[in-house]
Amino acid sequence: MERIRAYLVALAFASLCCGVVQVRSSASNHRYKAGDEVPLYANKVGPFHNPSETYRYFDFPFCSSAPVKEKKEALGEVLNGDRLVSAPYKLEFLTEKESEIACKRKLTKEEVAKFRTAVSKDYYFQMYYDDLPIWGFLGKLDKEGKADPSDYKYYLFKLLIFEILHNKDRVIEITVRSDPNALIDLTEDEEVDVDFMYTVRWKETDTPFEKRMDKYSLSSSLPHHLEIHWFSIINSCVTVLLLTGFLATILMRVLKNDFVKYAHDEESADDQEETGWKLIHGDVFRYPEHKSLFAAALGSGTQLFTLTIFIFILALVGVFYPYNRGALFTALVVIYALTSGIAGYTSASFYCQLEGTNWVRNLLLTGSLFCGPLFVTFCFLNTVAIAYKATAALPFGTIVVIFLIWALVTSPLLVLGGIVGKNSKAEFQAPCRTTKYPREIPPLPWYRKTIPQMAMAGFLPFSAIYIELYYIFASVWGHRIYTIYSILFIVFLILLIVTAFITVALTYFQLAVEDHKWWWRSFLCGGSTGLFIYAYCLYYYNARSDMSGFMQTSFFFGYMACICYGFFLMLGAIGFRASLFFVRHIYRSIKCE
Repeated sequence: MERIRAYLVALAFASLCCGVVQVRSSASNHRYKAGDEVPLYANKVGPFHNPSETYRYFDFPFCSSAPVKEKKEALGEVLNGDRLVSAPYKLEFLTEKESEIACKRKLTKEEVAKFRTAVSKDYYFQMYYDDLPIWGFLGKLDKEGKADPSDYKYYLFKLLIFEILHNKDRVIEITVRSDPNALIDLTEDEEVDVDFMYTVRWKETDTPFEKRMDKYSLSSSLPHHLEIHWFSIINSCVTVLLLTGFLATILMRVLKNDFVKYAHDEESADDQEETGWKLIHGDVFRYPEHKSLFAAALGSGTQLFTLTIFIFILALVGVFYPYNRGALFTALVVIYALTSGIAGYTSASFYCQLEGTNWVRNLLLTGSLFCGPLFVTFCFLNTVAIAYKATAALPFGTIVVIFLIWALVTSPLLVLGGIVGKNSKAEFQAPCRTTKYPREIPPLPWYRKTIPQMAMAGFLPFSAIYIELYYIFASVWGHRIYTIYSILFIVFLILLIVTAFITVALTYFQLAVEDHKWWWRSFLCGGSTGLFIYAYCLYYYNARSDMSGFMQTSFFFGYMACICYGFFLMLGAIGFRASLFFVRHIYRSIKCE
């Protein structure tokens, strides 16, 4: 029985891994004989500084001597904007070529202008050769010694030099460079004849096939990068230790004094007026306003936390290797769909604990709380991508597939989880009875209000992760490779710990001034780090990146808004859970009438 169970688990995991593989060669075992055709696919073309703004390779006036064939792509590839087609160059295994003509084309004035615009914006192309990614620039802009932009010279590279390393019958490495002497002048608006040529050179290496992808991940593991990452970790750990040590010391001493004081008050005089957080014991467990929305936010945050943990597990076991970003998109879609039952269960069970009755409305709210804004953002950005004719625009078939996943997997699991949660019959564990009428909250200074408290709560967790944020942004919104998932996981754990501690501390200080409306406040304070991350987006866009144009700007701020909103829900749920645990603990420790 155990062997069968282990086999099923292995089979399920293998299916997931296979579902997230990005680019596959038609030669499934990657072994070739001399003269065999090795698959070379042209992927996309786009401005180097705008990673979301990419176009199909043959949207530009390249040529091909053979009919262009499109490669069938997985869901993750399409979501990543990959559109693979057969390239015009033929790189047979171990066959060397010297300045061979791939095809010829006469460029019209409009096509020359299109290439000239691409050269001025540093357009690059990406290809895959036996699943190995290669890049090159389309041309070069000559500004040397020219002050007036009208004097600039625009050149198109017409000769590509492919240098390929092989180990016996396997391809190990490929690089491509342009011949700086083989240029086509595009400066004038006139028709031009172009011979697209290429050279192929083969060399043998003893690097094993299993390590051929290592060179792509080495750049993020260079000593000076690792030093910065470890500095980030040490900085975060010092922050955590100081914060947790300070809060633990203060809270333990203050709470100890409170417990002694309240115990003494109970023994000495029953009619003595209560003060501080004990005074509001009849209100502290009063259910929050808009409890359906609160339960939905808690359920969505819990689901996103579960999704993040699963993504980290896949990353740590090596599923997301470099230039396999389609894997991440596939994993996000599949795991989000499969974890929707967690959102339904958490939301419905907590809503019923708060004595809510309209659980169907609560489930609808849970299902749309994160997906709703994401869907609206996607519709707008997809329309922008369609207008630009960019590869980021999802084909109708892919949209149908995602809709079917939502309709046939996400929604049924959400409802199923909600039904199980509703029928769990769990009661809310409140150590103190709630009074019939709410107590009036005394006037509070401005820094005790929600917005200043959120600012204080979000700053410390953000300060623990901001160094690592740059590398993540440079990877997601640039061309830097990020593979140090173990360090990222440590930073994520630190983020959770700091968020929990700072939210607990602020909740205690809120209760100490007799403000019993801590439910929403703890959620908002916990999630406020998401607002700081979005503020960092503004800084990164203006100071650390060269992104430009309406499409790239809207994609950056649109999708980052969704990601930061997801962080807000996830960390808000963490902050509230920590505060609820703390509040229950302190009120169990005193005698409440």
